[in-house]
Amino acid sequence: MNEQIRHLMAEQETAMRKGDVDAIAAAYAPDAVRYDLAPPLRSTGFDPEGLRAWFATFDGPVDFEIRDLVVTANADIAFCHSLNRLSAVPRGTDHKFDLWYRSTVCLREIDGKWLVVHEHTSTPFHMDGSFRAAVELRP
Repeated sequence: MNEQIRHLMAEQETAMRKGDVDAIAAAYAPDAVRYDLAPPLRSTGFDPEGLRAWFATFDGPVDFEIRDLVVTANADIAFCHSLNRLSAVPRGTDHKFDLWYRSTVCLREIDGKWLVVHEHTSTPFHMDGSFRAAVELRP
């Protein structure tokens, strides 16, 4: 099971780098609950058109890395957590950003296929009263 989940996450990493929205979307259950970096606070399901629009905001490919992946799984439910890196050049600029963030993904085996049923991504923020996202952090 752990290897199946690791394989799925590696496929997600590759699909992000290729901008393959259909492959990314195929990994999610229709009613997956997502707490993403971008608003809203909570979304249900997966919006492929929203992801296509997001990919279109960049000049060139998006670089994506999953690091320090830890997987815990049993017969039909699993969770994993990792540090992820996202890097790209926003359209109209020549400055590439490099963002590390935290990810927790919960999966269920549904009809013989592992699917993401819950995803939570976050960046830490400075607790100094500024509430600025701590995007300068690196592992």
